[in-house]
Amino acid sequence: MTPDPSRRILQLIATDIAAEPRQVAAAVELLDGGATVPFVARYRKEATGGLDDSQLRTLAERLSYLRELEARRTAILGSIRDQGKLTGDLEQRIAGVTTKAELEDIYLPFKPKRRTKAMIARENGLQPLAEAILANRNADPAALAAGFVNATVADTKAALEGARDIVAEGLAENADLLGRLRGHMKQAGRLSARAVEGKETEGAKFSDYFAHDEDWSKAAGHRVLAMLRGRNEGVLNLDLAVDADAPRGQSPAERMTGAALNAAGPGPGDAWLREAAAWTWRVKLKTSLTLDLMAELRDRAEAEAIHVFARNLKDLLLAAPAGGKVTLGVDPGIRTGCKLAVVDATGKLLDTATIYPFQPKNDLRGASAELARMIRAHGVKLVAIGNGTASRESEKLVADVISALPEKPVKVIVSEAGASVYSASELASKEFPGLDVSLRGAVSIARRLQDPLAELVKIEPKSIGVGQYQHDVDQSRLAKQLDAVVEDAVNAVGVDLNTASAPLLARVSGLGASLAEAIVAHRDAAGRFNTRRELLKVARLGPKAFEQAAGFLRIPDGKEPLDASSVHPEAYDVARRIVASCGRDLRGLMGDAVALKNVNPRDFIDERFGLPTVKDILSELEKPGRDPRPEFKTATFTEGVEQITDLKPGMLLEGTVTNVAAFGAFVDIGVHQDGLVHVSQLADRFIKDAHEVVKAGDIVKVRVTEVDVPRKRIGLTMRKDGAATAPKREEKPKVRGPMQSGPQSGGNAFADALKGLRR
Repeated sequence: MTPDPSRRILQLIATDIAAEPRQVAAAVELLDGGATVPFVARYRKEATGGLDDSQLRTLAERLSYLRELEARRTAILGSIRDQGKLTGDLEQRIAGVTTKAELEDIYLPFKPKRRTKAMIARENGLQPLAEAILANRNADPAALAAGFVNATVADTKAALEGARDIVAEGLAENADLLGRLRGHMKQAGRLSARAVEGKETEGAKFSDYFAHDEDWSKAAGHRVLAMLRGRNEGVLNLDLAVDADAPRGQSPAERMTGAALNAAGPGPGDAWLREAAAWTWRVKLKTSLTLDLMAELRDRAEAEAIHVFARNLKDLLLAAPAGGKVTLGVDPGIRTGCKLAVVDATGKLLDTATIYPFQPKNDLRGASAELARMIRAHGVKLVAIGNGTASRESEKLVADVISALPEKPVKVIVSEAGASVYSASELASKEFPGLDVSLRGAVSIARRLQDPLAELVKIEPKSIGVGQYQHDVDQSRLAKQLDAVVEDAVNAVGVDLNTASAPLLARVSGLGASLAEAIVAHRDAAGRFNTRRELLKVARLGPKAFEQAAGFLRIPDGKEPLDASSVHPEAYDVARRIVASCGRDLRGLMGDAVALKNVNPRDFIDERFGLPTVKDILSELEKPGRDPRPEFKTATFTEGVEQITDLKPGMLLEGTVTNVAAFGAFVDIGVHQDGLVHVSQLADRFIKDAHEVVKAGDIVKVRVTEVDVPRKRIGLTMRKDGAATAPKREEKPKVRGPMQSGPQSGGNAFADALKGLRR
């Protein structure tokens, strides 16, 4: 009996995410009903048994794949049934496969195809010859072939070639054989890269791959993407070598192919079949399977690169906010001047200016006076300085100005990643229609210090530049995963309904761009929202959207105290029962952890809300509207160390992690060129994944191990002993992987660790 597809899907997903089928079934029902991942993860824990957002994202991805698999399975069964070739055993076999590759292997013999050599051989009457050779191994194939020479078959050689084509097609459509060969190639295959003759000089950045070999199964994603780029640029030839050292006819793959014909005997027919099998492997199977495995390798490498980008993006989005303080943004520049913009505590633009402290004008006096004026006039508390060209010079100018002021704002170096993209965007034009594009960048720099999440959501995630080979991977797949990261980050933090921009609101569960614009328009026309319930007055925002979004929207100092928390309106009655049990006023109880300490959550479970929800409500009452992001702190760059030429091996410096790749972490130490802490230098213990130790935005202490000024490479270590041990050969990265923000992007400096490609 054919298993139920829906039940099979639930079981497979449950295994993948380490959950029970009933949990998966509940989550699938919710997601199919229009619920978002953040909503299900936060407010439907009873239904799903507490599946978190990571599990739910995997569930959604696997659900899509398996439903596509089921649709293809149904189509294939229908095709074979229509051909009158579907047997009970074949149907059971098709029902049992769990991957698209296995399914297509089984379908090969039944798949409509263009006219092949085997078809032509059959048309020429050579099918009986192939069957005769297979049936009588003691007969001489040449003697058998002599009887098939006719007007369309010129001689015995042509007859045997036709028989071989028929045998080869049978082998190429043998799903079991293909599965065994694919497994062997994955285990024994060696990815081989060689330079295209005459391209060595032109493709010097790929020199590490001019004579490169490594196991297919162990090839690191960043190296695979580098080699694929080299091939696309016409510099490298790639191949998957299998059993390269085995004598002709004796390789495991050839023997495996011959075994499918049971051709181990001593007869002349066996010998001919073994040769036919070897030829089939070399000419047909190796080529087709190599294409399959190279596609799988690329898919694996892309998945790794996208995962790295997504993880770095999440760290950047959830970086500590400096908070609602008047901030001066400085977009450094030399010839075109430094652009200045002051924003108030809510991010509203107050003032702009352009100063020219550097060449060619060298108006240091005028620049200093203007900086001091803006700081005093607006009560600036924070100065955000972009990390691009002239950032350290600008930082020194700001420091000198601040030192002479009685009230000294805090200066911070801020990543410019994506600021130029925002400046030229349609959104920036709408926000600041009369403001010069160059000054918009200074506004963005100031705001991203106040609240990185609120500002970075305005920029396409791919443009933020914390990825690894992001331009080489499937852009649709990349965008989908990065959008999921942004959605999860925004909803984890929550959004102030009365101050959030439309781009930020658009990322809230259940809203989207259209409803976000409608909310802002309603807010502009009717004034601030006093309660969450007033959202239902917004045009086109119905009960379903309200259900999905309400818990993630905050209204500080509103009419309803619980609107400032992540308690969902559907559970307000539970919260009020808890408050009543304490004999306190709601506003007075919120934030009083001591008073809530003795509350037993089990006392408030009812038919709708279980223990997980009650515990979440108690946590919110203890710390209403708590921000999951870390406390704000900044790195202090060493005075006098402003250029790569100022660095010396042994220097101990403080810096900010700007990007984390598979092979290590890049750190901004204030010299316009990020240094690389190779994965082997991140700790005094073995580290397989750099994210075990650091994440983007971390403040770290590093020691300089190597400075290569001509190649702009800086080697750093975080090991306590300061040792710089070269990575093992098989772990050694071959190319400069991620793209860093601003002119100091891409800096790497582990001698031979990252030769090659600049983003």
